[in-house]
Amino acid sequence: MNHTILFSRLLLVVFAANGQGIPSTNKVQTEMPDVASGKQTYREYCASCHGEDGKGIGPAASALKTPPSDLTTLAKRHAGKFPEDYVAEILRLGKPIQAHGSSDMPVWGPIFGARDKFNEVAVRQRIKNLCAYLASLQEKES
Repeated sequence: MNHTILFSRLLLVVFAANGQGIPSTNKVQTEMPDVASGKQTYREYCASCHGEDGKGIGPAASALKTPPSDLTTLAKRHAGKFPEDYVAEILRLGKPIQAHGSSDMPVWGPIFGARDKFNEVAVRQRIKNLCAYLASLQEKES
């Protein structure tokens, strides 16, 4: 399936699940809603491609042109330190970096925005929780 179509369908599902479209005002919500844990967000949005264990072998991986990254080696690939800012930027903006793989991965920032009713505080917290969970999956050096 074309990834643009897949992304469009995913957005449609998110909007339908929330029972609303894009808000009519440009107000930024600042109260802190209940945001899913990083593990829950990972399972819901990432595991289908990257696998439950983060190694890049999820059930949808074979449908992609470029295999998903092994997320357990992010620290190893960044001088032994988990690159939280880098990961957050990819999640939010979909920064097309060759080391990340293809641009097949959806840009999650807008999807999380819709999911969290365009509450920027919630989106930032969701991404922070997801980064913390990904950091916990890192391979231990032997």
